[in-house]
Amino acid sequence: MADASIRIPAEARDRLAQIAAAQGMSLRTYLARLAETLRTPEERSQRAEKARAVLQEWSGYGPTQSEQDALDAELDRRLTQEDAA
Repeated sequence: MADASIRIPAEARDRLAQIAAAQGMSLRTYLARLAETLRTPEERSQRAEKARAVLQEWSGYGPTQSEQDALDAELDRRLTQEDAA
């Protein structure tokens, strides 16, 4: 695998290096493993669609987009309210 250089602030690099060292890894290894665990927006969307299909098949629950939007807004409202407390 070819290496790549990424420019980030020194403070961010140092923090990531400290986190990696605490887990017994080099910064390179830590970042490679981190990249393996993160999903692209497309991968997240595909996974969510599969989950919705499984949920609907299992429970019959299949919210419309407007219902999902309303539920998301309510969740955001509650999280904001909790953060303010």
